[in-house]
Amino acid sequence: MTLTAAQKRTTLLAAIMGSFVALLDSTVVNVALPAIREDLGGGLAGQQWVVNAYLLMLGSLILIGGSLGDVYGEKRVFAIGVAGFGAASVVCAAAPTIELLVAGRALQGAFGALLTPASLAIIVAAFSGSERGAAIGSWTAYSGIAALIGPLAGGWLVDTLDWRWIFAINVPFVALTLLLTARMPVLPRMDAGRRPDWTGAALCAVGLAGPTFGLIQQPQHGWGSATVIVPIVAGLAVFAAFLAWERRTDDPMLPLGLFGRGNFAWGNVETLAAYGGLGVVFFLLVLFLQQVGGLDAFDAGLATLPTTAVMFLLSKRFGALADRHGPRLFMGLGPLVCSGGTVLLLVLVDERPSLVLDVLPGVIVFGVGLSITVAPLTAAILADADEQNAGIASGVNNAVARVAALLAVAGVGAVIGGTLDLDGFRMGLAFSAALLALGGLIGLLRIKNPRREVHAEECPGGQLAGQPKPAWCPEEDGYAASTRPSTPATASGSRVT
Repeated sequence: MTLTAAQKRTTLLAAIMGSFVALLDSTVVNVALPAIREDLGGGLAGQQWVVNAYLLMLGSLILIGGSLGDVYGEKRVFAIGVAGFGAASVVCAAAPTIELLVAGRALQGAFGALLTPASLAIIVAAFSGSERGAAIGSWTAYSGIAALIGPLAGGWLVDTLDWRWIFAINVPFVALTLLLTARMPVLPRMDAGRRPDWTGAALCAVGLAGPTFGLIQQPQHGWGSATVIVPIVAGLAVFAAFLAWERRTDDPMLPLGLFGRGNFAWGNVETLAAYGGLGVVFFLLVLFLQQVGGLDAFDAGLATLPTTAVMFLLSKRFGALADRHGPRLFMGLGPLVCSGGTVLLLVLVDERPSLVLDVLPGVIVFGVGLSITVAPLTAAILADADEQNAGIASGVNNAVARVAALLAVAGVGAVIGGTLDLDGFRMGLAFSAALLALGGLIGLLRIKNPRREVHAEECPGGQLAGQPKPAWCPEEDGYAASTRPSTPATASGSRVT
């Protein structure tokens, strides 16, 4: 199917707008959590659920979300994802209780699992050759811009208007995206014979929900309570059933055979540790700076800006170095540097922190470590997959990154005893530093430099922003073949919450 230049521009703009809204929304929520707590209550557990309800649904459903576009058409799934995300945003903005806000966030995550992969898939279907690389580059760049401005915009809205505006502001952007989508051409279905793995998706969601609920309830009820133990044990049992189902079903959303490859398996274990540590750092930091340190929401959002800026400057450079020398050293060193930055925050930040003297050194070191890590990590995982599985490999790694943040944010309440004072903040950062250091040790001890080219330079945002290009394929024609959305996760885009 050949599209006109105008149709291609419309498709690209719609994809950029859709993913921009989703990522912008997910990056502003942390800075609004203190204001949400003050208005709706719920304590630390409520704040955890506002974050985790979104991550739970996104991480559980993003793989099947990619396959739905193959079956029902990318444009249709994208439009449903955008419209549903906008409707869920209205629910969040109007929520009179913390419970309804959490429900709205879960809906956002569910529709985000449609929107996120479909936004890339419509670009893949509409563009080919060198045009595709340029289009994906633009899509990824605007994702990075959303990550950069999200905390600042969210902080400004919270300080000058109200926390509800961080969700309400999505509505005009969603309306514009739907208008653009209506003007898009109907894109061909790539694999209409596929069957969505609904059973696997349900088992995965329930299996993750159990431990998440139990860990969040632990500070209030203690480890001996049935309220904690039963959901954790039941969730783990259901997740085991999910793995058993994926092993025997004909069309799994998670092909377990990929984990028989060393770099893929250990790289995802490192992702679980490192992205868990990352999620904890920024969850705790923006809360502590406001609730204990007395900063306003804008200044708390400003504290995260140096990390994003450092990544913009350095990630591609470290990706190029990993292409030259192999990813193993960078996958080991990067998380260890991140761990050092976290320890620096632990040591310097007190109850009256200075953004420049106390926060800035730690977040800059953390950003350098993240820049060293993300591109080599993602590329090494993709390079360990066969060409026909590059899409699913990226989607699985994307889902693992979301689940890592989900479980780590759920567990940090148990680590700090449910109270975010200075001691709790430092205990939480120590937990994060340990996770990051574990990720670095896994990189050093278990990752092998691949025999074929890695091309880490092509995925500088890793699973933080943008869909990484398949690491094994520098040529655009090869890339075009490898990223056709003929597998469930070919279109599984990459986002941070």
